[in-house]
Formats: sequence, structure tokens, C-alpha cells
Amino acid sequence: MSRAEYEFQGVWIKAGTRAVINVPLPGLYTKTRVDMPVHVLHGRHSGPTLVVSAAVHGDEINGVEIIRRLLLQPQLKRMRGTLLAVPIVNVYGFHYRSRYLPDRRDLNRSFPGSERGSMASRLAHIFLNEVVRHAELGIDLHTAAIHRDNFPQIRADMKGEEMKRLAKSFAAPVAIHSAPPPGSLRHAAFECETPILVYEAGEALRFDEVAIRIGLRGIMNVMRELGMLTLKRKAPKPSAILRSSSWVRAPYSGVVRTLVKLGDMVGKGDTLGIVADPVGEKKYEMHAPFDGVIIGRANLPLTYEGEAIFHVGRTGQTSLLEKHLDAMQDTEELSLPELVEEPEIV
Repeated sequence: MSRAEYEFQGVWIKAGTRAVINVPLPGLYTKTRVDMPVHVLHGRHSGPTLVVSAAVHGDEINGVEIIRRLLLQPQLKRMRGTLLAVPIVNVYGFHYRSRYLPDRRDLNRSFPGSERGSMASRLAHIFLNEVVRHAELGIDLHTAAIHRDNFPQIRADMKGEEMKRLAKSFAAPVAIHSAPPPGSLRHAAFECETPILVYEAGEALRFDEVAIRIGLRGIMNVMRELGMLTLKRKAPKPSAILRSSSWVRAPYSGVVRTLVKLGDMVGKGDTLGIVADPVGEKKYEMHAPFDGVIIGRANLPLTYEGEAIFHVGRTGQTSLLEKHLDAMQDTEELSLPELVEEPEIV
């Protein structure tokens, strides 16, 4: 018996087919129409509905490339369930290379939104109600903000065993238990009973090939865990779970010289960087607050007192982390034969 058609925005998609549906958004003041493209892949066989989204912050472009590559994979032809892929949620910010919307609001602090609110509130309302509510699970793709960089990581509320299992199955180097902040997509989606995994990797307005490849494999790992794709013969390495994390902030304003990079293992008291005044009369060291791994870092050397410079994650799973770090340096490990590979971005 063939699977029933899937209805999205008044369009019916037959089992085993795909379609691109444009969700209407508020237009520009030039009377230019604005749409949010949603790729709907409706599998031949029943299964869960998964939404994968990117560019909620318009300058976070790694996720756009991850979804583009995901949609090329031939395994999706044999997929169970339904995939809703949204490469660009914040179409306005993406067009202007900006994290924010034209009204200067942060979309990821505007959920659940409303029909009659600000521009950000209206976009949040549309995305949550027209797309996210259709799914049982979401994966939202992010990077760090401008002039910052994130080590590949999964963030999720892992108090429940199901989300913990899915977060670990993504197989990013690290997974962080993190309660969703108010106003975020993750918080609003949880209230709608659509829990969301957040993948953070790389920096704004820059492609990071390793982060892109880990993100693509992670989404497909979760789809296998959900039964949407066939299981791999070799299970991926699970993520190292971080018990907590803390930002090390600049003790004074000045120029930063960083001494550690993303993914470096550090011990309590290790020197992470040095802040000096521009003429070099004084300098101040920043130290690791505990044993852990560098999961985030500021890239801009100029800093003000109190600015977050190093994000340190606390973990005791050093051997597992070292395996992930080795794999990130291995081209063959990142290039799997079952995937359609793109030329490496350098």
C-alpha cells in the first residue's frame, strides 16, 4: 500500500518525491516579494518528520552549505519519513550579510513571535507555525558570531534520555547540556513538543570545511538513529559530554595574543592568552579555570575589559576527545565513500 501524500502550504507532495515550497514573508518596502524556500522530501515509507534549518542568524552561512550538500545525497531517495529542509530562515539578514533583521532584532530571541508584532516577531511566528510545528524533531545549524569561532559541538537539553541519545548520535566532537534560552527557537519549539538539537561550528560569514563535513555527517547520523536512513555498518564515535562550560573574559582592555586554538586540551591554570596595552607597558594573563577543552574563541585581537575571549568546556572524556581531534585531521576519515562529496573548500 502506497504512503499517503503530504500536504504543505496547500501543496500535495506524493510519496517518494520532493518539492520546493516558497513560504511567503513580509515584503520589502520596494514592493519586492520575499519568500522562505522550504525543501519538502516525502519518503516512500512512513517515519518521523524532521526539520533541518540554517541561517536563523543571517550571517551564519556554514549551515546553508550543509543543507545544500545534504539535499544532494542519494540515500534520501530511500528515506523513511519526511524531511523539511530550510537553508535560509532569516532571508533578510542573509541578503544583507547581517546577523539581525532590518529592524535590528535578533530572530533567535523573538520566538514564539506573533502575527501582529515586530518584523522579527512575525518571521518567528511564521517559521514556528508554518514549518517547525509539522515536525517531531529539529536540527538547527549555527556558527559563532562575527569575529568569533566555535569548535564543532551539539547543544541540547539532555535531561531526558531520548534527547541525550540523539545528541550523542550526531557524533560532533562534544555535546553540551544546555537549557534553551527564553525567546530562542529551541525554547519555543520545546513548548510545541518539537525538541531541537543545535549544531554550533565555525564563525559568521566564513565557510569551514571541517565543520561543514561534521555537520553533514551528524544530520545523517541522527536520521539513521531515527530510522529514517539505513544504519551504517560502523557506528560513529559518540560525542564527549561536557558537564559545564565557562567563558574567560579579558581582565583589561587592550590587544590580545591568543596562545591556544579551538580543540586544544587545557589544564587548570594554563595560560590561554595575554592582554597587553598597545604600547606594551603592561600585560595581563588569562588562565584556564579548570581542566577542559577550548570550544569557543574570539578571533579579533582588539578587546575591551570584560569581553568574552575563551570558552572552556569541562570534561573528563579526554581519550574520546582525542579520537575526534585525530579524525578531524584525517582527510580519509572525513571523506566517506557513501556520501556525494563536494570539492573541498580551502
